[in-house]
Amino acid sequence: MAIFPGQRLGPHEILSAIGAGGMGEVYKARDTRLDRIVAIKVLPAHLADRADLRERFEREARTIASLNHPHICTLYDIGHQDGTDFLVMEYLEGETLAQRLLKGPLPLEQVMQYAVEIADALDKAHRKGITHRDLKPGNIMVSKAGTKLLDFGLAKLRQEAAPPVRFSELPTAGPAVTAEGAILGTLQYMAPEQVEGKTDQIDARTDIFAFGVVVYEMATGKRAFAGQSQASVITAIMSSDPAPMSSLQPMTPPALDRVVRKCLAKEPDDRWQTARDLTDGLKWIAEGSSQAGAVVSPPPASKNWLKTGLWAAAGLAACAIVALTVWILRPIAPKPVTRFAISLPPGQRLGTGGGAIAISPDGKRLVYAAGPSNLTTQLYIRALDGLETRPIPGTEGQGGVGLNPFFSPDGQWLGFSAGGELKKVSLTGGAPVNLADINQGGFRASWGSQGMIGFASGNAGPIQQVSDTGGTPRPLTHLEKGESGHRWPEFLPGGKGVLFAVVSTGAPTKLVAQSLTTGERRDLIQSGNFPRYAPSGHLVYVQGANLMAAPFDPQRLAITGAAVPVIEGVPPGQYSFSSNGSLVYIPGSALLAQLKLVWVDRKGAEQPVPAPAHNYVLPRVSPDGKRVAAGIEEADSQIWLYDLGRDTLTRLTFEGGDNIDPLWTPDGKRIVFKGAQNQLLWQPADGSVGAEALTSSKLAGNNVPGSWSPDGRVLAFMEINPDTGFDVYTLPLKDRKPQPFVHTPANETAPRFSPDGHFIAYASNESGRFEIYVRPYPGPGGKWQISTEGGTEPAWNPKGRELFYRSGNKMIAVDITTQATFSAGKPRMLFEGAYVLSPRSFPDYDVSPDGQRFLMLKASEQAQAPAQINVVLNWFEELKQKVPVGKQ
Repeated sequence: MAIFPGQRLGPHEILSAIGAGGMGEVYKARDTRLDRIVAIKVLPAHLADRADLRERFEREARTIASLNHPHICTLYDIGHQDGTDFLVMEYLEGETLAQRLLKGPLPLEQVMQYAVEIADALDKAHRKGITHRDLKPGNIMVSKAGTKLLDFGLAKLRQEAAPPVRFSELPTAGPAVTAEGAILGTLQYMAPEQVEGKTDQIDARTDIFAFGVVVYEMATGKRAFAGQSQASVITAIMSSDPAPMSSLQPMTPPALDRVVRKCLAKEPDDRWQTARDLTDGLKWIAEGSSQAGAVVSPPPASKNWLKTGLWAAAGLAACAIVALTVWILRPIAPKPVTRFAISLPPGQRLGTGGGAIAISPDGKRLVYAAGPSNLTTQLYIRALDGLETRPIPGTEGQGGVGLNPFFSPDGQWLGFSAGGELKKVSLTGGAPVNLADINQGGFRASWGSQGMIGFASGNAGPIQQVSDTGGTPRPLTHLEKGESGHRWPEFLPGGKGVLFAVVSTGAPTKLVAQSLTTGERRDLIQSGNFPRYAPSGHLVYVQGANLMAAPFDPQRLAITGAAVPVIEGVPPGQYSFSSNGSLVYIPGSALLAQLKLVWVDRKGAEQPVPAPAHNYVLPRVSPDGKRVAAGIEEADSQIWLYDLGRDTLTRLTFEGGDNIDPLWTPDGKRIVFKGAQNQLLWQPADGSVGAEALTSSKLAGNNVPGSWSPDGRVLAFMEINPDTGFDVYTLPLKDRKPQPFVHTPANETAPRFSPDGHFIAYASNESGRFEIYVRPYPGPGGKWQISTEGGTEPAWNPKGRELFYRSGNKMIAVDITTQATFSAGKPRMLFEGAYVLSPRSFPDYDVSPDGQRFLMLKASEQAQAPAQINVVLNWFEELKQKVPVGKQ
């Protein structure tokens, strides 16, 4: 009969159809008595018509309902109404294991977790005298809480509803194994006694055979018994053994291979005799994973062998035990540590912002962010044991560096940031999926095992979390007094804790750990960045230009020993390691000394500036045109001054680190810059005195000075808001109280005062891409869109007649009139070239005082050499030698 939404079966209101179940149709319903959501399975008529089967079904259903196990779907009730028999069961959210296996094999950690859960559930049922008889991935639900077995014990009824099908009665040819049909969907998980129709031999050991087939498929992604027809599948089940799991997945422990082989024995007497013994063997492997590679006999399958010839075998057993003990205790040679470098293809430059590199959990695949002229435009992937590198479609950046790649726990998905969105893309193909609006993606995220992604939206505010299926982000951490932002999240094993860095005003960035169950937070390292947890038992992080490691207990959230430098010259964020100990990192030398200063005239002709190559940021020409102020981002980011006449480069700032993004005052006497603690500072250009704070912002990072009003009384700058991203503010010097100028959910950046002081140009992505706009200052008034095909990095001609901006690699000029009324002409290209673009849309160039030349940044000859990524295989062996963990 057809069931419709709103129809009632007993005290249950049908909400919607879920799909076909193993024994009929399944519906989502509401239990109107207890006000809960349940699943209702309607039994097919061929079962309900037979009184003997109905009576037996009800008796077995009562037995199944008595099962109370966290990994067995609960049967709440059984009913009969209007000629329809139905079951009322626990409603589960998630996907079947069969659906999950369409994406490929599971990570080893997940295989072991699910295997233990399923085996333990089988043991519970078998002790109640219940045999499943149809254990397969389609009858196992997978959710964040683990696994749930469905249709427990009901397969027996289904099989007895029709005469058994014997091997000799099956057709010798038929549709493909993948064709629809109950026997095909179940056949590949049948034990030999089921295939032959030996109903008297079907018992708990039949479930154990099917269990072995399921574990084999979880670990390898392949069917244990495959074929092109029913006959070929049956032949495989009856006479063939599947290839060892380790031959398909080399990381499979030999002990697990042995356990599964024993499950798949053709004769029931040769299999594990109870699910309890099987569960104990699996737990032994999971708990002793460091020794799981040893061929050690799991717990005995039964005690029957003890009853036969015990005394006769005692001496032999004693010898075997001694030999086995000696073999287990033998020194195990550590795996060799191997180093090599991967050179990027010609024309590719590694991204320098955020994290530009990631390695898959199994250590087999490398992803990095790269593009031309030091500008990241796309993510690339390559196998560590291969030579081919290919771009990942849909991961192109939008004028930003560092797309912050990170893998899902199973290695099948890649997360990244681009265009102000947190995204994921399947590595098996398909378009990227938007997960959340992150305003701007400056810092790497972490994909936890519980289906959540933690990320930092810039430096400001707490760590946010969002489901890996998308949704509205919500805070994962909370700011404490004096803290301005959290960044670099890293979920700890099991999803019960998280590591992150804390940015506070007037203090170094520190590393902390927070329990996600109790909310307790513990300080770990007083000065560090980019924390990662290594399965070797270490906290790994960056301090200065060194990769550091300290023994760490993830259960107690405690450092248990001294921190030690392990690798020199690793920039923050530019390293990643796999769960099996393969390390990849970008050497600091690959990111530094890459840029040179060049003058470019309005027709594109270049004139080199003899300043040495450095990692320059935001070069600014002094009002008199004689000097250049620029940030140099290297081991210690500081403001430097280059004298164009004398050809000398001198350092201006010395207090603290991360002094960057300079701006001259209109009279050329002072330079404003962003300091380490997110304050805007200024300092005399002659270096006569130290820096003085202009602001005391509570936000963190990327407060960038934009420009001064011509009279030097108002500073326009960009500030990050954790809710709205980049915003434009003004700072009157008379009271030094920041005032919002453009403050919307979109990103507004790079504010530039017009030479007459009556207008401010800026870049905004309110239309979905960055364009250039102009607003009157101080207002009120509307806005004018200047660019027509995308635009970033606005800058005025000091003479006031033009507004310049970048559109990709093109320099665009627009004639401007500000007298009486504002008007803008048609954009026209001046020149095109591979000059550096800013990730924040701030001009990474400047205009000469006469408006005829542009001071640009260009990759130096040194940077034309292929960039490289360093790889260290079996790095954990070296790590354990340098930083012993000891007892925790």
